[in-house]
Amino acid sequence: MQKAALLLCLLLPLALCAQTAPQRTTNPGAASKQLATLFETIEDRGWGAQDSLGRGKHPVGAWQPVSDELMKRQADSAAALLVKLDALPEAGLSRQERVSREVMRIKLHDEVDEVRYRMHLIPFNAEGGFYNGLSYSLDRLPFNTIADYEAYLAWLPSYSGALRQNMSLLRQGLAEGIIAPQPVVRNTLELLKTWDVDAVKDSPLYEPFERLPVGFGESEKTRLLAKARTVIGEVNATYAELGDFMAADYLKASPEQPGIGTLPNGLDYYDNRVRHYTTLPLTADSVHALGLREVARIRSSMDSIIAAVDFEGSFADFLAFLRTDEQFYAKTAKELLHQAAWISKKAEGQLPKYFEPLYSLPFTVEPVPASIAPTYTAGRAVGGSWKEHRAGVYWVNTYDLPSRTLYTLPALTLHEAVPGHHLQISLAAEIEGLPKFRTNYYISAFGEGWGLYSEFLGEEMGMYETAYELFGRYTYEMWRACRLVVDSGIHAEGWSRERALAYLSENTALSLHECNTEIDRYIGWPGQALSYKIGELEIKRLRARAEAELGDKFEIRAFHRAVLQNGSVPLTVLAQQVEEYLGTAK
Repeated sequence: MQKAALLLCLLLPLALCAQTAPQRTTNPGAASKQLATLFETIEDRGWGAQDSLGRGKHPVGAWQPVSDELMKRQADSAAALLVKLDALPEAGLSRQERVSREVMRIKLHDEVDEVRYRMHLIPFNAEGGFYNGLSYSLDRLPFNTIADYEAYLAWLPSYSGALRQNMSLLRQGLAEGIIAPQPVVRNTLELLKTWDVDAVKDSPLYEPFERLPVGFGESEKTRLLAKARTVIGEVNATYAELGDFMAADYLKASPEQPGIGTLPNGLDYYDNRVRHYTTLPLTADSVHALGLREVARIRSSMDSIIAAVDFEGSFADFLAFLRTDEQFYAKTAKELLHQAAWISKKAEGQLPKYFEPLYSLPFTVEPVPASIAPTYTAGRAVGGSWKEHRAGVYWVNTYDLPSRTLYTLPALTLHEAVPGHHLQISLAAEIEGLPKFRTNYYISAFGEGWGLYSEFLGEEMGMYETAYELFGRYTYEMWRACRLVVDSGIHAEGWSRERALAYLSENTALSLHECNTEIDRYIGWPGQALSYKIGELEIKRLRARAEAELGDKFEIRAFHRAVLQNGSVPLTVLAQQVEEYLGTAK
């Protein structure tokens, strides 16, 4: 038995005992009220006007400052609330309330740890951050009336102020040696080109003024456009200052070695991230060793496919063939999007055989926004909302088409659309009676573990029609196994970017462009890449146990319902859910 799996098996019974032991209370309902009140207190700590952006509304009022002192005060507040949460007796809490408390505990610990390790002084990663976050919300904002445009122009100066406050955090990071490594900074400079522009009309912020409604009068149009040139011109000046600072002062001080271990308390912080993203008390060493074993196991499956297609040549030769043969690449962005849409509908047709209930919120397929596409992943799920009349979105990256492999598209679609993230997130959003934070807080080990499990489930669903697509499914699993190796290698073992890139490119059939963007992603987001394989292995372990114990009584829809019934949860809580399902099924 693998060391990490053995540790998992030893830990879960302890967690189950702790969470299921009967307790007494002399005042039923009192603990529930205290917990609800505490949740309200925690949720009321808003982030000012910018909270509205994610809900598709123009901000009103001042933006929340992001000074170092304020971040410290917020972390202290979170720590105090965490003490109150831990002091609240479990007796009298319902099963769902105990789950909510565990999820909130993870959320508060993460807030405290970010500031305790001073990582708020690096408010960006390889995919973006404070300077391009509007890419995710601009297209959700209403621009139908003059009042909409007035509201937009009213909050843009506050946004400019927020950019300057983040620059102050970066300068504080320089003073303390908490600085992003060079690969992440270079990606940032590339992404900044979209925003650091000379002409107002070239700014993404000006795009709403390119489509003023036809019903506006000419005088109103003239007035709005003149005001837009002034306001957006001031924001452009702030971006120019940011670009100059990043290209000179910040890049010059940025460390060449990519690992977080080079920063003050960096190795401790990485251990903290391992525990946070896996929701288990694992170590970097155990994760690294598990990754090496998984890489060896998956490689044998890949080799068998190469033999089955009668390819003459080495493993490296086969990867070169996949990366260069035109049959494996779309000619146009529309072709790639159409293929992704067709695969997602084919997968959706299989869902009733494997899931009950199903989600009600539809989803669509769209390209990754151009402003973030060059350094973005191959695809991603973007949540929707019935309340905001917005469908979910399966983003497909159409940037650099020669790097977007068709043989991996089925696995990508299963992961990001259905039965992966869209199904899991939508079902979680439809659970009634949960605290608000439970419907939108994402525990990576669960969510990404489910996404990778969905790729595995695609074999049973008949989603891989060719040997090459099946190889693409294994190359995606190998990719996640390699993550265990390279993420821990970079941040705990002192690996260079070049060594990590070679390891990933030599073991997977990902395009070289994707290999580069992925390595930079791991460099800028320590520990998150571990969650996929750890979560998938646990879901597969629980399913194997259920199949063995239930035999003919095992029913796949019932198992999936047990896994998904409470939304995003820690892996120890997931194990308890399956334990309860087994008891009922028996």
